[in-house]
Amino acid sequence: MAVVIVDGQEIELGDHERLNGIQAARRIGVEIPFYCWHPGLTVVASCRMCLVETGTKHPETGAITMLPKLVPACQTPAKDGTVFVTNSDKVKQARAMVEEDLLLRHPVDCPICDKAGECSLQDYHFEHGQAERRADVRPFTSRRRDMGDTVTLFVDRCIMCTRCVRFCREITGSSELMVINRGSHEEIDVFPGYPLVNKMSGNVVDLCPVGALCDKDFLYQQRVWYMKQHQGVCTGCSTGCSIYINENQDAVYRLKPRENPAVNKWWMCDEGRYSYRHLHSPVRQIQPRRIAEIGNPGGNGHAGERRPHDITVKHFRPMENVEWSQLPRDLSAQLEQVCRDGGRLAAVVSPHLTVEEAYLLCKLARQFDSNAVLALGPVPIEGHDESFPGGFTIHAEKCPNRKGAEAVIAHFCNGKIKTFNELLEDLAAGQIRAAWISGGYSCAWNGDAIAQRFAALELIVVQDMFESPVWHVATYQLPGAGFAERSGSYVNFNHRLQSFTWAIRPPAGVWVEGQLYWNMLNLRGLYNPRTVLREIAATIAAFSAAAGEIPAVGIDMRMNQLATAASNEH
Repeated sequence: MAVVIVDGQEIELGDHERLNGIQAARRIGVEIPFYCWHPGLTVVASCRMCLVETGTKHPETGAITMLPKLVPACQTPAKDGTVFVTNSDKVKQARAMVEEDLLLRHPVDCPICDKAGECSLQDYHFEHGQAERRADVRPFTSRRRDMGDTVTLFVDRCIMCTRCVRFCREITGSSELMVINRGSHEEIDVFPGYPLVNKMSGNVVDLCPVGALCDKDFLYQQRVWYMKQHQGVCTGCSTGCSIYINENQDAVYRLKPRENPAVNKWWMCDEGRYSYRHLHSPVRQIQPRRIAEIGNPGGNGHAGERRPHDITVKHFRPMENVEWSQLPRDLSAQLEQVCRDGGRLAAVVSPHLTVEEAYLLCKLARQFDSNAVLALGPVPIEGHDESFPGGFTIHAEKCPNRKGAEAVIAHFCNGKIKTFNELLEDLAAGQIRAAWISGGYSCAWNGDAIAQRFAALELIVVQDMFESPVWHVATYQLPGAGFAERSGSYVNFNHRLQSFTWAIRPPAGVWVEGQLYWNMLNLRGLYNPRTVLREIAATIAAFSAAAGEIPAVGIDMRMNQLATAASNEH
């Protein structure tokens, strides 16, 4: 076991650990400042901000021999006997000099810079810079250069850390960015005719330690100190990237990747990064409604009297608003009536529901009809999986929780998972007379042909965010929640379960799906996903690993199963 000494404190490293000075110092809470180093990129040691004193301790005599010059901690491996000194006057003077040099030609435009409030240059200046600025202050604003569809460069703010250049070479393999000119005239630029358009280009904004590279989507939209940051999971595809959701007053302004070595490391794709806009769409459904004649038994529109296979009739049938408080009772009465008359109930479990919501929906359907048909909702597939040289993969499966929904359905159906197309075939047989359809898709997911299949049913409950042909044939139209408005868990393509809490409140008039299921199941109090997950873990073997606390990086659902298999082998 290697022993490293940082500021007089000994640190024991594992036999297979390969750390540099920055990482070793973090083990004891010592933060060495840096600009160019990033754990996901190669080391260039160009910014010189992480300079430290280093030496070696003799294994027999214990005598320490220090090197005469400072060395970059990012490039110095922490080996057995390595000594780091991070707080000497010599080190502090070097850091102050680096800060002063960087600020000599840096524009004083912090009041209009998007990075203000989360800028390493600002923070390090106050922590490590000179007490007073010795150069003349020459206020000027930065030149701006377009880099691509999503990213813009403020040229004079750049400190030439080259993280963005290395990212495009090592992670995406697209190499659009480069360094032009020499010495103090160096600048970041794109190759002529090749703008920054790769599918992960937004990550260069996250990598930039100052305000040089900015996101056009977020530019001048919000000051960072007004926003709150919440942990979440991206729903763009089955990768399930760990993300931060930045919001202010229930409005999402940006999504950023959250470090998770087991899922996305430090990155996310642009498709996921900008996938929040539909949350604030003006055409989003926010009012629960039902067919007006439902409350009028003597009217012509009694559910049992509707002409089957006539979508247009339903399109033009009047709808009336309904209060959420009366919906659980009304829906329960309608479902009980259909089942009492011998009708079969079907539930479509969307892969956009959380594990907890999927479980409650299945449980609710089986409460009314013990043989209720449970089917997985449509799983959107776009193209093929796309992998990058850095190991990141954008999956073609554009939903976050197919694995989780399938595991829940399999539990209720003795391992049999019915697909959405199989359910459509069952509808033609005529035994199914009521359907509860959960959506949650941000794009079109059904058409007139599918709506035609459902139109013949006596009772159709649709929960979704946007109008669709199926929405228009529904008896009950219930607005659903978006990903940032839910709490619960998703299981990604690799069987990793991640839990999260809501970041923003749904628009007025919208209930999250889990709250409605919770009320209809007559459970007390407010909807509590954690309570539901504990019940799932105790009930379904596939979720047994989720019985305890879920760490921020999630858990591998196969963990207990692998341990059981290994113990059986022995």
